Amino acid sequence: MEIRERILKTSEALFRKFGIRSVTMDEIASELGISKKTIYQNFEDKDSIVHEIARQNMMCDIEESERIYKEAANPIEQVFRETELLRKQAATINPAVFYDLKKYHPKTWQLFQEYNKVNFLEIVKKNLKEGVQQGFYRADINIEVLARLRMEEVEFAFNREVFPTEKFNHVDVHTVFIDHFLRGILTPKGLDFYEKCKDNSDFDHV
Repeated sequence: MEIRERILKTSEALFRKFGIRSVTMDEIASELGISKKTIYQNFEDKDSIVHEIARQNMMCDIEESERIYKEAANPIEQVFRETELLRKQAATINPAVFYDLKKYHPKTWQLFQEYNKVNFLEIVKKNLKEGVQQGFYRADINIEVLARLRMEEVEFAFNREVFPTEKFNHVDVHTVFIDHFLRGILTPKGLDFYEKCKDNSDFDHV
């Protein structure tokens, strides 16, 4: 593995475990067993490391979402698969990462926001439209409004001021959100399929 890739991989592991702000360049270098100078030969600063990690993760998320869309039998199954992917990712991330991104890495936070607006928003809108067409979601839902609500819910689940980590598990909060969201738009046909999916998956009971 090239040194640049090693730096990114090790940095990401440390950020996920401890948060971004608390990890220093010295600690990254120590974990890698290299000098800090070597890191600076590959990256301008920690901010540039954070940005590249975020960019690569977002590209992977887009590819994974496209794969899920192609493989899912219907919009509800797509939601289950997307939710399970998000839960697995969230389970390995210290909630402080999102706070740190927003406060200390505005360029990367802006990238994250743009990704949500351009990619995640379109994924949700497509899911809602197809769910209505296939009779799983109510025909009277406002797709434009609900797609944006769903997008905001994902970020809101990681809000430490509203859901402090000593009282809430952010993965559980997200699971409650998606359950509540779906139950508000499902038709009887959709609800029946949704309950069967819950019975046959490891989706948390909420």
